[in-house]
Amino acid sequence: MDGSTTDRPEETDEQCRRLDRERKAHVAAESIPRSLPELHEKLRQLELLEAVAVFANQTTSVRDALDFAIARICEFTGWPLGHACMPEAVEGTPGMVSTGGWCGGDTESLRDFCREADRMRYRPGLGLPGRILATGAPAWMTEAAADENFIFAKSARAAGLKSAFGFPVMVRAEVTAVLEFFSYAERQPDATLLWLMGRIGAQLGRVVERQRSDEKLIHEASHDPLTGLPNRALFLDRLTRAIARHKRHPGANFAVLFIDLDRFKLVNDSLGHLAGDSLIVEVATRFQASLRQTDMVARPSAGLAPPVRPGMTGLSRGGDGRSDARDTLARLGGDEFTVLLDDIEDLSDAVRIADRLLAALRMPFTLQGQEIYVEASIGIALSATGYATADEVLRDADLAMYRAKALGKSRYEVFDRTMHVQAVGQLALEADLRRALQNQDFILHYQPIVDLRTGDISGLEALVRWQKSTTELIYPGDFISVAEDTGLILDLGMWVLREACETTRAWQLQFPRERPLTISVNLSARQFAQPDLVPQIQHIIADTGIDPETVRLELTESATMANAERAISVLGQLRSLGVRISIDDFGTGYSSLSYLHRFPLDVLKIDRSFVLQMDNAKEGLQIVHTILNLARSLSMEVVAEGVETERHLRKLRALGCEAGQGYYFSRPVNVAGIQALLASPPEWGS
Repeated sequence: MDGSTTDRPEETDEQCRRLDRERKAHVAAESIPRSLPELHEKLRQLELLEAVAVFANQTTSVRDALDFAIARICEFTGWPLGHACMPEAVEGTPGMVSTGGWCGGDTESLRDFCREADRMRYRPGLGLPGRILATGAPAWMTEAAADENFIFAKSARAAGLKSAFGFPVMVRAEVTAVLEFFSYAERQPDATLLWLMGRIGAQLGRVVERQRSDEKLIHEASHDPLTGLPNRALFLDRLTRAIARHKRHPGANFAVLFIDLDRFKLVNDSLGHLAGDSLIVEVATRFQASLRQTDMVARPSAGLAPPVRPGMTGLSRGGDGRSDARDTLARLGGDEFTVLLDDIEDLSDAVRIADRLLAALRMPFTLQGQEIYVEASIGIALSATGYATADEVLRDADLAMYRAKALGKSRYEVFDRTMHVQAVGQLALEADLRRALQNQDFILHYQPIVDLRTGDISGLEALVRWQKSTTELIYPGDFISVAEDTGLILDLGMWVLREACETTRAWQLQFPRERPLTISVNLSARQFAQPDLVPQIQHIIADTGIDPETVRLELTESATMANAERAISVLGQLRSLGVRISIDDFGTGYSSLSYLHRFPLDVLKIDRSFVLQMDNAKEGLQIVHTILNLARSLSMEVVAEGVETERHLRKLRALGCEAGQGYYFSRPVNVAGIQALLASPPEWGS
């Protein structure tokens, strides 16, 4: 045997395993230079995402978040130029415009490129922002200047820009912003980079959502939910600013218009609250259009907020020569609107706007298939009065509005100091009226109603007077409106009815006749609206023992037309008690003759204005004749008010009118005066 030896199997296996380990270690060692850059890149990506996420969570400004993200992305990519575009309508269609906030642009050629881009309006599909707006996806241009869809090829070449990419900021399916970047080097599309930008776009989208949510909450807190107009809080805030500005600059005059719709309650009661809401919205729309005449436009909202409905911001009146003037139309609630006219020249500006608003209501509104006419009363308060607070301005504009209502409605009135004096007097009158009701300082006067066929007194109308002192007698015209406004009319009205029934019952017993004396008592609209009206009247009739068929309750047309169906029901219940129903001042209200037959009525009282017209115009005589024929066709009695001369009496008798009242027969007199007339009736025979 020679000296060589054969390798044992176990040694060979060990060598193989060692060689394998060495090969793996060599491969691992060779891979280290490749994985470290990848790891570093991953860390850079995470740092970018984290930085944008942290800033996005802390900021409340979309613009700040966009600017921060653009700067960090330029730093991350090494691309020298970046900016953001945000949505804005371009000629009525969706589009994008630059925010004007650039990262980079520090050379003259870059500045020229940026200025050109800032002037551009991108329609969907136009340029890189337009393409992203249309697709909602990131886009890349390797050779931007050679791309047929790239708009700024010439200025891009001059600036040395080669490639471009952009990505959207999305809120659900909506593109709310586009971030766009440019490079000096020609770069191929980078899927990883675009994926990373998509993540950043999602983070920025959450900032947009949060800002929109905040803006929505602020808007809801400061605007009327029905019309979208500023509410009382926002109006008072703007008015307070106007007052402060006027104090600093006395030439910065303003005016407040307080608008109240006339007869709006009638719409609510007759057609329902949904119809009333629709009317309010339509009125607001007309008012907005009136304020924007002569180039008035709604001011646009800034930032990413959704498009603003008219009325949500101020209205500028460029056509009045004041392009920076802001008007605010607000809804205070119910049927009350206000307008703040800022930076006006003088009263004529406010009057011109008031005329426009009144004119806007002249055409009818269509609600539930019906044509409805609505008017308004407007009060105007001017800064020249020298106000300290917004509440003072509103108070005086409100007082002027009530003066407009008192003078006939569908008009405007300008506040003056006498109105404030009157308002203070009104408060004192209310206090006195309450005390008078407690002390029963009221008396009744009665005016005879005469049967024109026989000349006999057939009935009486009870008229309340306020005996304020032994020498001072106050007539209803000076206090009834206050009683209506305060609700005191409810107690006062029932006192009048009870007193009249008791007194008339005594006269019926003292002066018996074949057809007992009747008593007419006025019921106001507020009394008629009481839910327990019928039981109250039934109780008074039972207590006084009067025959209900001799009691006539007088209502105005407007009181019955406010809610026709309810009126029919209540009138039917009253007639079931035996009470008779009269319509007072017929022809001056709002009712349609076609509806008259639906109401259970017994008497029509012709308004005195028609009786007086019989002397001067043929039309007056025809009107009275028409009313008489109408009443006969409905089997109703007629009483003519305002009979003041023998000529009136002769004409009414010739027309066949059954009854009349007026100064020709007697003024309203106290109990003793009626007692004397009943005891010794005058000669009013035919």
